[in-house]
Amino acid sequence: MIFLTVIARLADGLPLAASIQEDEQSGRDLQHYQSQAKQLLRKLDAQSPDRCMLEAGNMNFCYFISQGVCCLCLCDASFPKKMAFGYLEDLHNEFCEQYGKRVPAVTRPYSFIEFDTYIQKTKKSYVDSRARRNLSSVSTELQDVQRIMVANIEEVLQRGEALSALDTKASNLRSQAEKYRSDARFLNTRSTYAKVAAVVLVFVTLIIYVRFWWL
Repeated sequence: MIFLTVIARLADGLPLAASIQEDEQSGRDLQHYQSQAKQLLRKLDAQSPDRCMLEAGNMNFCYFISQGVCCLCLCDASFPKKMAFGYLEDLHNEFCEQYGKRVPAVTRPYSFIEFDTYIQKTKKSYVDSRARRNLSSVSTELQDVQRIMVANIEEVLQRGEALSALDTKASNLRSQAEKYRSDARFLNTRSTYAKVAAVVLVFVTLIIYVRFWWL
């Protein structure tokens, strides 16, 4: 289920459009998450990773950044990650096509609130069970889901750690992992060569021994 969707200007976190789950009980529960979403949008900048999932208890914040616009949604933890980011990309593409040139100039929050109609329609297609079985008919497949960074919302907001710093840490971990794989391949190659050399040495020694023995 997708409970909250916000589209904001990256430069200052100004909300441009939004949609909230209409269920009354969910609305009361979402107050805390709405506050977290606003804080998060103010923290994002041009150095933030363009795709990120932030774990918030049994919920996840997912956002997608491109062309100075950030699309963010809150969904339950069981909602497929690929679908969440497909949903955000669909919204981003349509929003930028309709309003992209006007985004830098707006000064009022929710200047494009009428976009809620498109958000609701797109959300329904993704939440609907038929859409779950046929994602390709309602969104463009993400090419590299594994590139999505995962962090914890409390760590980002309460400890004040910048998402760009988390992205740097993630990049360092990927570099270390690649170095480890490279070293492992090198050691495996050396080990193979050593085994082959040992077999050749034994074979040559055996030939020399047999030749001299029979001579």
